[in-house]
Amino acid sequence: MHAILENFLLPPMGLLLCAALGAILRRRTLLAIGLAGLLLLGLPIVSGTLLVLLERGLDTHVDPATAPQAIVILSGDQQRIVTAAGTIWHVGMLTLQREQAGAALARRTHLPVLVSGGVIRPGAPSLAAMMTESMDADFGVTVRWGEDGSGDTWENARRSAALLRAAGINRVYLVTHAWHMRRALLAFRRAGLEAVAAPVQIDAGPEWSAGSFTPNARAWQECFWAVHELVGWAWYEIRP
Repeated sequence: MHAILENFLLPPMGLLLCAALGAILRRRTLLAIGLAGLLLLGLPIVSGTLLVLLERGLDTHVDPATAPQAIVILSGDQQRIVTAAGTIWHVGMLTLQREQAGAALARRTHLPVLVSGGVIRPGAPSLAAMMTESMDADFGVTVRWGEDGSGDTWENARRSAALLRAAGINRVYLVTHAWHMRRALLAFRRAGLEAVAAPVQIDAGPEWSAGSFTPNARAWQECFWAVHELVGWAWYEIRP
């Protein structure tokens, strides 16, 4: 239910509903706001700027005196494939990108890995279970801990911290997308872990070209992520 509300309230769906409501009620202001918002947030120049605002200033410096003791890789999404033999679940593209970055970091540092992610769809395995299998099969990295009870980033942090503290670990590399990193770092630090950002990638920012001013679906997706993160970051700042 929480995810459904997010999808309907955040752009672009929220703006589409605003435009539809304006058309039905014959309220030109609502219709104009919805259509103008859809056009604006569909521009790569806008989505790229929002992502850069989230990613700007991330500190990836590691102090050798207090180096991380483990790597935490956060889940992102999953994919369902329906075949004649039944339903098959795989990690999604966002999760796979995080696994790739985490595996490279694990090979470089030789640190143990924790993957975090619970069940987000009825009947599906936990994301942690899928990530554990994928990390081994796709990247040749063995996962030491799987946190499979969380439903969001806040729970990722709380449940991961409990597992790691039991192992005597309080400093970690945190692997996720750069646009998700600020909220994730805040959650993990509030959970009592010292976390060093290890982002999948930091976006270079939008280009000033004709393509950056042409609406496309990718920009709407990026704006959804950006607005979601900005709202979540603000909530985590005041969350007890």
